[in-house]
Amino acid sequence: MTGIVGPLLVAALSFTLMVMQFGIHSVQEGYVAVYYRGGALLSTVNGPGYHIMLPFITSYRQIQVTLQTDEVTNVPCGTSGGVIVYFDRIEVVNILDVDHVHETVKKYTPDYDRALIFHKVHHELNQFCSAHTLQEVYTDFFDQIDENLRTALQTDLTVMAPGLKVLSVRVTKPRIPDAIRNNYELMEAEKTKLLIAAQHQRVVEKEAETERKHAIILAEKNAEVARVNNQARIAEKEAEKKMASISNEMYLEKERAIVDAEFYAAKRNAEANQLRLTPQYLELMKYKAIANNTKVYFGPDLPTMFLSSSAVAHPAHDVHP
Repeated sequence: MTGIVGPLLVAALSFTLMVMQFGIHSVQEGYVAVYYRGGALLSTVNGPGYHIMLPFITSYRQIQVTLQTDEVTNVPCGTSGGVIVYFDRIEVVNILDVDHVHETVKKYTPDYDRALIFHKVHHELNQFCSAHTLQEVYTDFFDQIDENLRTALQTDLTVMAPGLKVLSVRVTKPRIPDAIRNNYELMEAEKTKLLIAAQHQRVVEKEAETERKHAIILAEKNAEVARVNNQARIAEKEAEKKMASISNEMYLEKERAIVDAEFYAAKRNAEANQLRLTPQYLELMKYKAIANNTKVYFGPDLPTMFLSSSAVAHPAHDVHP
C-alpha cells in the first residue's frame, strides 16, 4: 500500500504542476478571453486577470474590447471608365461591445474583423469606384469617401454584428497611373495659376472698391461740410434780418413816439388856443396890435408927416406976382 501512495502523490503533484504551468493563464486589460474545447466555443467569457482552464484540452483567444484600428492596405479599385487605382491604406477605427463578444465570435470567429471590416472595405470601395469616373474618385468626390465608407460599413454591421461599431474611416489618396497623374499635376498647376489670377483680380477689385468707397465717403463728408456751412450762413443772414427788422421796428416806434408827441403838443396847443380865443381876448389882442402899430412923432417936422408923398417929393415953387 505504501508503495502505491508514493507514485500517486508524485502523479498528483506532477498533474498539479502541469495545471499550474499550462492551465493558469492571464488576460490583459482591454481584452476578454473566449474558450474552445475540442474546437467548440464554450459559453465562458473571462475578463482581465488570472484564470484556470484544463491544459491541452481547453484553449483560449483574447478579444480586444477597446478602440482598435484595422488597417487595410493596397486595395485595388476599378473606376467606371476602366482605370485601376490603388488605395494604399484605409484605416477603420472600431470597437466591439463586451456584451456582444461571444455572439460575434461565434458567428465570425475570433478574427471577425477579417470578414466584417477588411472584406467589407474591399467590397464597398469597389462599389464606389465602379459607379464613378476617375475624376470623381480622384478629385471631385474624394473628400466624401471617408464618410460614405463609414456609413456603408455601419449600415451592414448594424444587421450582421450589432455590437461592433465603426467610429471613423480614413482613406489615403489613391495611386493612379503615372501618365494620368502627370496630366492631373499639369491640370492642378493650371488651376493654381487660375486661382492666383482670380485672387489677384479680386484684390484689384477690392482695392478699387475701397478707393471708390473712400471717394464716396470724402464726397459725402465735403457735402456735409458744405451743407453745414450753408446752414450757418443762412442762420447768420436770418439773424441779421431779424436784427434789421428789430432795428426798423425800434426806429418806427421812436418816430411814432415823436410824431405822437408832436401831435399831442399841437393838439394841446390847439385846445389851449381854443380856450383863449374868446371875444374879450380877441378884442384885447386887436387893441394890442393897434397899439403896436401906432407911432408918435416929436419935433419941428411933425406937420410934414401928414403931407402927401407927392408934396414931399416935389416942393412947391415960389409964385411971383
